Amino acid sequence: MNLIKLLCFNFIFFTSVSATYALSSHHQNFILGEENLGQWTKGLFEFAEAPGPAYGGDDSLSVHHETLVLAAKRTDRPDVLCGFKRYRGGWDISNRHYWASVGFTGAAGFILAAVWFLSFSVAQVIYHCCRWRLSFNFKGSECGHRICLILLLCFTCAAVVGCVLLPVGQGAFHGEVLHTIHYVVNQSDYVVHTLRNVTEYLSLAKKINVSQVLLPTKIKDEIDKLNVDLNAAADLLTEKTSENSGKIRQVFSAVRSTLIAMAVVMLLLTFLGLFLSVLGQQHAVHIFILSGWLLVAITFILFGVFVILNNAIADTCMAMEEWADNPQAETALSNILPCVDERTTNKTLFQSKEVINQLVNVVNTAIYTFANWNPPPQAKFFYYNQSGPLMPSLCSPFDSKLEDQLCGYHQVSLSNASMVWKNYTCTVSESEKCTSTGRITPRMYDQLAAAVNASYALYHYAPPLLSLQNCNFVRNTFTNITSEYCPHLEHYLKMVNVGLCLISVGVMFCLILWLLYTNCSRRNEVFVKLSFPITRASSRKTRGSNVMRSNTVDDYDNGEIQL
Repeated sequence: MNLIKLLCFNFIFFTSVSATYALSSHHQNFILGEENLGQWTKGLFEFAEAPGPAYGGDDSLSVHHETLVLAAKRTDRPDVLCGFKRYRGGWDISNRHYWASVGFTGAAGFILAAVWFLSFSVAQVIYHCCRWRLSFNFKGSECGHRICLILLLCFTCAAVVGCVLLPVGQGAFHGEVLHTIHYVVNQSDYVVHTLRNVTEYLSLAKKINVSQVLLPTKIKDEIDKLNVDLNAAADLLTEKTSENSGKIRQVFSAVRSTLIAMAVVMLLLTFLGLFLSVLGQQHAVHIFILSGWLLVAITFILFGVFVILNNAIADTCMAMEEWADNPQAETALSNILPCVDERTTNKTLFQSKEVINQLVNVVNTAIYTFANWNPPPQAKFFYYNQSGPLMPSLCSPFDSKLEDQLCGYHQVSLSNASMVWKNYTCTVSESEKCTSTGRITPRMYDQLAAAVNASYALYHYAPPLLSLQNCNFVRNTFTNITSEYCPHLEHYLKMVNVGLCLISVGVMFCLILWLLYTNCSRRNEVFVKLSFPITRASSRKTRGSNVMRSNTVDDYDNGEIQL
């Protein structure tokens, strides 16, 4: 059961939310603009354990969440641990009663394996030790013999169909599992890429120095601490994704090899058993019957295991789908996914917009104070021989009310500011004075570009990080898995189960028919051997009397009969 638990769920959840766990391990107070950015990162990286009933101390602001039992109808099964009472706790991988109810779905395969193993064992003991023999009287007709042969051919065909269907189904299932793993790994790589980019942009923000205006040392230290946590989260996610995906690939490769070997062995057993039974090779058939006896029991067990796997995957897919539709409800996933409610998320987004506006104001202040002013040479702090057309200011994507706005005519956006401002860069002398037309020196350009990159990082990568916080990313991942991958996984698993069922039933009846058919063939052979000497003696006696009668007639004709 633990293996199914690992394969069906843990990998998907871990790769989707490991970054969230790593980020939530430290409450950061990084400040870029002392107050507002500190509040922004506090809101971004401070996670709740679950979508709890309240956020804040005011009871009037309490958020009440509906309790939702995931996959309630699908998981309504007998619970072996509670005396076969109905389990009504829904999907919950942390509940042993759930796994007991899932395990019960494969009971049919295990019971059939046990019944077959024991009953055939008893039959073999009686057959060999008690000298009990099957009697099958054809009453001088070959009709029963033909019926036995027809049934043998039919069940042989069923077993062959199962042997063909099994590798086809498992091949498709294996491929779909790899596709699902590939999708989840790609999602994990996306999270890692986002974290790496945020780290890179925040590192650039440390180097912001626009005309000798530097960030405080305390702020730089906070950036370093935050980058350490972000890098640790990215490294952990990369490591665990690679480790878990490798383990799952190994397990399913072993399952694939086992099923292929089972199909090949059963196919050979079926054909050789049919061939030897038709030839009447009773001793050889008995060897194949003993081998098939064990293999059929193993096939029934595999059937039960795959029924459990099918139900576990179906339960998980339905649970993910229901949770994606009701992410704020209190469910079994609430203790696994640290999500916050919409109100907290909106507050974080509001604070991030404020920070972006402040950074834009810092950049524009530098442009208006230094670049777009023509100070006299006596103003040494402001004068560096700047000249030429005025630089366009930086456009904030948000207005004073933090609503989206369009850029003005003489403004540049965060996405193209660095490219446009490069045209306003002058060449400088050793004294950092412009020797050509331009509004900013190369050093000032680098400083402005670093500030723009920091703003762009907050604007572009805050929504993905927020989607990790409020579980939008995980919800979208689950939605894609349930719609694109779950139906195929369930379909191919059913195909594997049908193949195992056909093999089990087909070979099981073939074993019985082999025994009947070889006994019938052997009995006919013994009858022929016993009847042949009697027929030959009768023929010899008839020939002798005919010869004597012929000789008597000849002697009478020749007058040689003596009285």
